[in-house]
Amino acid sequence: GLTEAARADLLLCVFVVDPRWFRPGKFQSRPMGPHRWRFLWQSLMALDAQLQMLGNRLHIAYGPQETAITALCKGYDISHLHRARLPGTQEADCWGYIESELPGVEMRRHEILSLFKEQDLPFELPELPDTFSQFRRRIEASKLVPAAPLAIPKTLPPAPGFPEDAREQCPPRQETTEDVGFSGGEAAAAAHLEAYLFEHRRIVTYKETRNALDDWPSSAKLSPWLANGSLSPRFAADQISRFERKHVRNESTYWLYFELLWREYFYWYGLRHGKRLFQRNGVQQNNRPVSFYPHRFRAWCDGQTGYPLVNACMNQLRETGYMSNRGRQLVASCFVNELELDWRYGAAWFEEQLVDYDVASNYGNWQYLAGVGADPRGLRRFNLTKQQTQYDPDGEFVRRWRGESSQPVPLHTVDAADWPIG
Repeated sequence: GLTEAARADLLLCVFVVDPRWFRPGKFQSRPMGPHRWRFLWQSLMALDAQLQMLGNRLHIAYGPQETAITALCKGYDISHLHRARLPGTQEADCWGYIESELPGVEMRRHEILSLFKEQDLPFELPELPDTFSQFRRRIEASKLVPAAPLAIPKTLPPAPGFPEDAREQCPPRQETTEDVGFSGGEAAAAAHLEAYLFEHRRIVTYKETRNALDDWPSSAKLSPWLANGSLSPRFAADQISRFERKHVRNESTYWLYFELLWREYFYWYGLRHGKRLFQRNGVQQNNRPVSFYPHRFRAWCDGQTGYPLVNACMNQLRETGYMSNRGRQLVASCFVNELELDWRYGAAWFEEQLVDYDVASNYGNWQYLAGVGADPRGLRRFNLTKQQTQYDPDGEFVRRWRGESSQPVPLHTVDAADWPIG
């Protein structure tokens, strides 16, 4: 997208911070919490520094995205508007408004967040396989490989003047007391990937270690940079292939690429299913009975349930903005099965908290666990006691993240006759 936009005489690079991100939605959570906002802001500042080295800079606007972009295009007589293809329905609605307001502007959409382009898939998007396994087999049988990443342009055209920047209007960033290890920006992403693959060669044992709950080297942890576009999945796949050519190819090196394919599946899954990605009955339209108990939801968010491992994972998420993939499955299973809550509230809380929030992967995975999505086995239910014995046998993780709640919130607050339980 940037390479094509750089062919113009003048180029205005814009990122719009939308105030609606910081307000609670109908599922009691905000679209963006402090961890992701801090990481995003770091990424924007890093991007601005890179653009300045190429002869341009980043303009940050503050306001509703659709009106901010429309006003900039009209104010600067923009002829071409470039953007990434995104799987979210709110983004699609926003783009539809912009198109209706700017009939004379040529709109260009670039597939920069995926491994493959739609026209290269071995099926039409409406025929996307119902499960990941079917998707992976189709991709691998067709011998489809990601395109090589493009080189960064050496220079960029100058901006057409420069609008008044709105950085001071943006919400302040909160610092974290935990060193979560993530710093925003492309340079940080590239350095992390290089260290993981080539300096420490941890990819060689990735499949064996990836389920650890609280061990930084155990998994690749590329997801925050992949989620906001600081790291290209095609570049990540290219570096995995480079490692295999230079060092070794084994089941673990394949498995990291396998995880990129999972992310890829959910990307197309979001585009294929649209608004059904966010509906209670999911893409399967499976009408599972669910309810909402405010005290159960708050206990889950605050790490005050009767399940120590779940509490530890939720405390870790709330304080750092990150949780292992295994932890996410366990807390989601508890939310849906033990607490019997509407999965959409859990997905919205993850959206607020996760530094690596990705709309398609988040909502696709929650549907998967809730039995209304892409899982052919239906509802997934984990034995939490068995999982704690397997993944935290010495209780170290639970102790570190204070999973043994002194006052766990009971499931029921009234008895069978609706009398309050004291």
